[in-house]
Amino acid sequence: MNDSKQAAAAYEGWQTLVRKYSKPDLRKSIWQVVNSFGGLLISWAILYYSLSVGYWLTLLLAIPAAGFLVRIFIIQHDCGHNSFFESKRINDIVGITASIFTFIPYFYWRKSHAIHHAHHAELEERGIGDVWTLTVEEYYTASKWKQLAYRVYRNPFFLFLLAPLLYFVVLMRFPSSDSKHWTKQEVASFWWTNLMLAGKIALLSAFFGFGNTIAIVAPLIAVASCVGTWLFYVQHQFERTYWDHTPQWDYTLAAMHGSSYYKLPPVLQWMTGNIGFHHIHHLSPRIPNYRLQQVHEENPMFQQVTQLTIASSLKTISLTLWDEERRRLVTFREGLMAWRSASATT
Repeated sequence: MNDSKQAAAAYEGWQTLVRKYSKPDLRKSIWQVVNSFGGLLISWAILYYSLSVGYWLTLLLAIPAAGFLVRIFIIQHDCGHNSFFESKRINDIVGITASIFTFIPYFYWRKSHAIHHAHHAELEERGIGDVWTLTVEEYYTASKWKQLAYRVYRNPFFLFLLAPLLYFVVLMRFPSSDSKHWTKQEVASFWWTNLMLAGKIALLSAFFGFGNTIAIVAPLIAVASCVGTWLFYVQHQFERTYWDHTPQWDYTLAAMHGSSYYKLPPVLQWMTGNIGFHHIHHLSPRIPNYRLQQVHEENPMFQQVTQLTIASSLKTISLTLWDEERRRLVTFREGLMAWRSASATT
C-alpha cells in the first residue's frame, strides 16, 4: 500500500458519516434566502441615501454590504450542487435568480464548477474552474512570454484586484472560445444572464437614476468579486496543499488535504456562508452550507486538516509554483533554487 492509499485509508467510511447532513432543511434555506436577498435590498436603499452625504460614505458602506452579495453567491453555489433545496427545479430557479445579482451565468458556472470538484488538484486536468498553477519544471522550461504571463497573473495586484473584475464583469458576459464543450443551455445562460442584468439595471434606474445605480452596483460587485476570488484562492493555494498525477490522484485526499479550513471571525463566517469549511464542502458538495460547521465539529475525523486564519492566510500570497519533489507550493525564488539544484544533479 503506497503513501496515498495509506493516507486515504484514514478517512475510510466518511460517506456514511456525512450522509445524515446531506438533506436540506427547508426552513433554514428559506431563511437564508430572505436574510441574504433582503439584506442586499436594504443595503441598496442605505447606499442610495449615503450618496447625499458623500460618495466616500457610499464606498465605505459598500464593503459590509458586499457581504450580502457574497452570501447570495453561496446560495447560487449550493443550488448549482443541488444541495440547497430537495427540488432540482427550485434549486435552478433560485440559482438563476441569484445570478442576476452575482453576474455569473448559472448553468455555465454550474458545469465548470462541477469539473473543478471532479478534478481538483489533479495535475493532468488543470484549466477549468481553478487558479492557474504551474509546476517548477513547467515554469522554468516555458517560453519567456509564458513565464511573463504567469508572473503577471500571479502578481497579487492582478490576481486579487484586476482579475476578479475582468472575470466577473467582462469574461462572464460572453461564452469562451471553447464553448463547443458546453451544452446549448450552458452557452445560452450567458445571454439570458446579460438580458436579466440589463433588466435589473433598468429597474433600479427607474428608482434611483442610472448614474446612482451604477455608483451603487459597481463598488458592490467590485468588493464581492475580490472577496470571492480571495476565498477561492486561499482555500486551495496554501503551502502544504495537495496535487498529484492522475494515476495516484485521490478524491478524498484532494478534498481533505487540497482544501483548507479557513477559520474566520463569526461575522465574516456568516457573510461568507460557512465556505471556510471548504474541506467538508469538497468532500461532500451535497451538504448545504448551513450544515458545514456542524459536520466539522461533530466528527473529529474531519478536523485533521490545514487550518488558516486571516493572519496566516496572508502568507500564501507569495506561493506561486508547485514543487513536485517537495510536494508543496513554493515562491518563485524557492522554485528557482529547486530548479537549479535539480539541473545540477542531472
